[in-house]
Amino acid sequence: MPRIASWNVNSVKARLEHLKKWLTDSGPDVVLLQELKCIEENFPRMEIEDLGYNVAVVGQKSYNGVAILSKTPIDVERTALPGDPSDEQARYLEAFTGNVRVASIYLPNGNPVPGEKFDYKLAWLERLYAHAKELLKGEDVFVLGGDYNVIQQEGDVYDPKAFEKDALFQPESRAALRKIINLGLTDAFRATTAETGRFSWWGYRAGGWPKDHGVLIDHLLLSPQAADKLVTCDIDRTPRGWEKPSDHTPIWCQLED
Repeated sequence: MPRIASWNVNSVKARLEHLKKWLTDSGPDVVLLQELKCIEENFPRMEIEDLGYNVAVVGQKSYNGVAILSKTPIDVERTALPGDPSDEQARYLEAFTGNVRVASIYLPNGNPVPGEKFDYKLAWLERLYAHAKELLKGEDVFVLGGDYNVIQQEGDVYDPKAFEKDALFQPESRAALRKIINLGLTDAFRATTAETGRFSWWGYRAGGWPKDHGVLIDHLLLSPQAADKLVTCDIDRTPRGWEKPSDHTPIWCQLED
């Protein structure tokens, strides 16, 4: 049964030992990484391949960057989200691996609101909607996973009022993601747990992690064919408690063969 995980590592160079430990301890079949903060040539390919993973990377110096790691061969389909040829930010990578189409997504943060960055975020969401609509015309088992930078509902943030003016929680952001899901996708975590107050990101400010002041912004969206195979989905809080961690922690789902 393939286990597919997503993790914003917030610098693969800074978090390499954490990544290696987590891959060794957890052994997921496919991992979607975000916020690598390095160009492709500087990605620690050999260290990851030594653990039994194939690697595909779309990098960018100091910012963004996405990757797919898989225990089976990776056939890259897209290295950018369609719809804007002028967009040079490394935020999307799509591939086939182990009979599953997967995409690693690092959606724009969008702050401050209003402004160009928020406009870019909404435009990016609209492009993702158009692409997901096209993908659904096929019958692939697919998982669109990553850091969506969108808080879907009040139960997904420790203090909704604290995020009232944040791009992650704006009505337009939430509506745009809901529009994508409503095409017929399944949020793997929401489909397997009704529990709220489960988070995937905690800021670095004092008390954020120990006080559980987090938000849920990392999501795994499944095609109907993938949703039919969904066994479970969970958030692994463990790496967030390690020394000098990423501010995100992995989210994963298990699919039947």
